[in-house]
Amino acid sequence: MSVRKLTALLAAGCLLASAGAAFAQGANGYPARPVTMIVPFAAGGPTDVVARIVGDHMSKTLGQQIIIENVTGAGGTTGATRAKRAANDGYTVIMGHMGTHAAAVPLYPNLAYDPVTDFEPIGVAAGTPILILAKKDFPAKDLSEFTKQLKANSATLNMAHAGVGSVSYTTCLLLGSILDVKPTEVPYKGTGPALNALMAGQVDYMCDQIVNVVSQVQGGTIRAYAIATEARNPALPDVPTTTEAGLPEYKVSAWNAVFAPKGTPQPVVDKLADALDKALSDETTRKRLLDLGSDLPEGDRRGPKALGQLVKSEVERWSKVIKAAGPGN
Repeated sequence: MSVRKLTALLAAGCLLASAGAAFAQGANGYPARPVTMIVPFAAGGPTDVVARIVGDHMSKTLGQQIIIENVTGAGGTTGATRAKRAANDGYTVIMGHMGTHAAAVPLYPNLAYDPVTDFEPIGVAAGTPILILAKKDFPAKDLSEFTKQLKANSATLNMAHAGVGSVSYTTCLLLGSILDVKPTEVPYKGTGPALNALMAGQVDYMCDQIVNVVSQVQGGTIRAYAIATEARNPALPDVPTTTEAGLPEYKVSAWNAVFAPKGTPQPVVDKLADALDKALSDETTRKRLLDLGSDLPEGDRRGPKALGQLVKSEVERWSKVIKAAGPGN
């Protein structure tokens, strides 16, 4: 055998060994250190709450801690951009949601990422029904009176949200489109700060995910006029649906989901998806999420394939909604 052939065989062998080692690392050695989960909003908001509950159990399955990193700004797109640009080794994931991975597409023409092509879907963590909320002393006893006052005084009423592209923004945008009103918008760096402003009476109303507000509604620090689902939620059984309250056109629910950067090795994706699945099957974790009013994915609604399909359909849906609403016009 010539020296050239021997050298080529040795090189090929080294490549195969390297590839085998990389596969073994992806399949068996991961994770070897803590995993960072980016939450693209401030601590205390609904996405942050879901991430911490789910991440706590995922840590047990993975054998390494999931560390929450709150990255605020631009309706969650700052954090999503950071996640997109992170190394695709499985040590950075993101708890995205309907805003960052769907509605942001039509809202940000120069968006630095494509939710469909720049991420590996891991799975839906929780669905989160939307509530129409107001400060505790807002002068309306029910949704009918609230909508009448909003139509009559929208120019002087303030609507809080967590930034353009956030769930609180897009869902209230939909409400404004249905009612044909354009209130003064007050952006915050997350739903937590926006909710604090609502409780303090600094703003008049907002649309928020049930995960974030059960205790506040129960404690009377804010008012809930309706929930935008077909049925009442067990976490807040006294809050009527929008259909019961006289606004059946307003039906909307958000979702939170885990994504990894594009190109993350399939064995790593599988391990993350398995850890998420085990979290959603754990009775203690389920109770914590259900007590907050979450809608948990079951069966074929779980996993990477289901999330990939959801993102595509949601980008299409919110592109139509936002175009019809004409934000900023």
